Amino acid sequence: MAKKVVATLKTGKGKDFTKVIKMVKSPKTGAYSFKEEIVHNDHIKDFLSQK
Repeated sequence: MAKKVVATLKTGKGKDFTKVIKMVKSPKTGAYSFKEEIVHNDHIKDFLSQK
């Protein structure tokens, strides 16, 4: 399934998007989890600056 996503993103307008993975710390337990999202290249800094 991952191959389909990568292949789709490399053609056409898919070059305008990037898969971003952000590490988020839980306030209750202190454990870290990962948040993945496909974001337009213009909005990467906004996604990473969110808390």
